[in-house]
Amino acid sequence: MPQRYEVHYSEEAEEMLAKVKDRRVQTKLADLVDGLALDPELRGKPLMRDLFGFRSIRAIGQRYRIVYRVDPTALQVVVYGLGLRKEGDREDIYELMRRAVHPPVNPGVPAPVPKPKKRR
Repeated sequence: MPQRYEVHYSEEAEEMLAKVKDRRVQTKLADLVDGLALDPELRGKPLMRDLFGFRSIRAIGQRYRIVYRVDPTALQVVVYGLGLRKEGDREDIYELMRRAVHPPVNPGVPAPVPKPKKRR
């Protein structure tokens, strides 16, 4: 019998779901997210490069993506984003996720310099 995972939304994912105008689409997306409670690691596909560690599942006629992360030790799934796949567009769900995970560096503010570790 498969173990049941707790499913949570990040604040950003809740906002993204609320921005979906069509209530039927909202309901279908929420149902798919709820379905991640069973075997989330077998669903969707693992993402690479900038989004390594996240998984993505296609939804609603392949147009939408649900981006989530699985914590098998805590038996939790956290949905970090969901939205339309618009390759090459600033509003593409993967582009939004990349910017959330790796925010752009402000050119007017110098990046913090890590302190070197003392050698023993």
